[in-house]
Amino acid sequence: MVDEVLLDAGVVTRCRRRVHLDNDPTMVGTPLAPPDPSAEQRIADAEAHRIDVSERLQAATAPISGDEDPAALDVTSADSAGAAWAVIPADLSPADRAGLTLTALEEGVAYIWGGLLPRDREAGRRGGIQLLVRTVDGYVPVLVVRHRITDPGEGARTTELTDLDPGNASTDPDRKVRSHPRDQLRLAHTYRLLQAAGFAEPDRAIGGVIGLDADVVLWHDLEAGTWPGGRTALEEYDSRFADRLAVARAAAAGEEPLAEPSRILECKGCPWWSTCEAELTRVRDVSLVVRGEDAMELRRAGIATVDKLAALDIHDEPPIQWTGVSFSDAVSLAKAWLADLTMVRRVPEVTVPRGDVEVDIDMESFGDSGAYLWGCLLNGADIGVEHGYHSFATWEPLPTDDEARSFAAFWAWLTDVRRRTAAAGLQFRAYCYNALAENRWLYASAERFAGLPGVPSAAEVRAFVDSDEWVDLFRSVSDQFLCSHGKGLKVVAPVAGFAWRDSEAGGEASMRWYRDAVGMDGAEPDVAQRSRLLRYNEDDVLATYALRLWISERAMTEVPFMDDL
Repeated sequence: MVDEVLLDAGVVTRCRRRVHLDNDPTMVGTPLAPPDPSAEQRIADAEAHRIDVSERLQAATAPISGDEDPAALDVTSADSAGAAWAVIPADLSPADRAGLTLTALEEGVAYIWGGLLPRDREAGRRGGIQLLVRTVDGYVPVLVVRHRITDPGEGARTTELTDLDPGNASTDPDRKVRSHPRDQLRLAHTYRLLQAAGFAEPDRAIGGVIGLDADVVLWHDLEAGTWPGGRTALEEYDSRFADRLAVARAAAAGEEPLAEPSRILECKGCPWWSTCEAELTRVRDVSLVVRGEDAMELRRAGIATVDKLAALDIHDEPPIQWTGVSFSDAVSLAKAWLADLTMVRRVPEVTVPRGDVEVDIDMESFGDSGAYLWGCLLNGADIGVEHGYHSFATWEPLPTDDEARSFAAFWAWLTDVRRRTAAAGLQFRAYCYNALAENRWLYASAERFAGLPGVPSAAEVRAFVDSDEWVDLFRSVSDQFLCSHGKGLKVVAPVAGFAWRDSEAGGEASMRWYRDAVGMDGAEPDVAQRSRLLRYNEDDVLATYALRLWISERAMTEVPFMDDL
């Protein structure tokens, strides 16, 4: 029945078409993309983080009465009166979990971990949250996430980690809120469920978040006008949820779909992508070459297909106000897509800065934990340093102080190459593909390990990054080429004839290999995976080398100019 459509908090940040497909009974049994192993690992890491936070909180919070070990207060029956903690077992059925959560709420348990709230069938809502905290007037939700929730600054409202009373929150002089809209929307969803069950605080809507560092609780006022246009988190949530509920109910009832497929960034990891891609390709949808709001506006203007976009004259008035690529670039991308071209030239002549001595650099990191490997490929004039691939790695699980040693060794080698090049009166260039990643860890490593042997100062790093010696090849590609299938190195390097030796090569896969390489999950370190990572990193620098040689020597003859399409 349509009335039985029940949605969780995730729908408010999910693609509307995905919500339709998830609730369309005619799509049951449709083959879906298999779960991404890296995504599954991130889920497992997040769960491990939550378990750690739970144990720390329980150990620091004394029971209201009795001498029980607070970590052992699992609720498996309605006997939790007077307990400080109720831990709802995750392996029970949803009905049993919701029943135990309701019992704990009714008995006034101070802290409820892993609760699943009663379903709000009238509003079409279901879900739970990591922690519910009892206050004087009701309960407030606390979300536990594995990302950083604050940045250096001021203005965030926080309490110490073990102080779960939002009434004690104060303005933090050292932290500002890092933007994570999804966190606030999840808190708003839980607040509405608490309201429906009769356990929400009546006079305020507030929720807490414990992040990756797990050192404070960040408190969000869900009724503060901090969203665009002065909207509150609750207003934003209510609007989005009402929309997604309408989409889901229409799908469940077999009515005219309220959401049609359109390619967006979320498509990359969506289990329904193959279904949507087939439909978009069949109708030659314009979102295959321009995304987001531009694609929506083009459809409204009657330009729904790649063919119609490609047929426009770039000298005419643009049909919409563009938010992404320019009008001329969009038309050229459409023409490239029709011609099955991965790249076209945006400029009559393409170049890339070259040096007498050249080093291609690629860094491998593990999430926010650190950079464990710096790989360098040396080519060019003979300056007394062996040409070829050089690696600087730590195989101690991150975070580790041994990262300072490997980073210092990398910097010492790079500095020596630069010094020798200058002494010979030659030009030095270093290259990477998308400097945002390398720059992040150059600066972060200098700051984290400041004062340790061989670690450069932030000023030394800045002088290098800001110099003409440091070349971002991604910028060269972006400025000089249009890429109809994306600008990632794994997409554009094959155009230059390069192929990775490992068929699974990719950033997500390397995360799995790294865990095995260092024995992160308690297993013996896998030396073979270390070799695999080194080979992958070497291929990445070989790819940038091949790409810039191709730009310098062959791109002019192998890639058509967009004005000639």
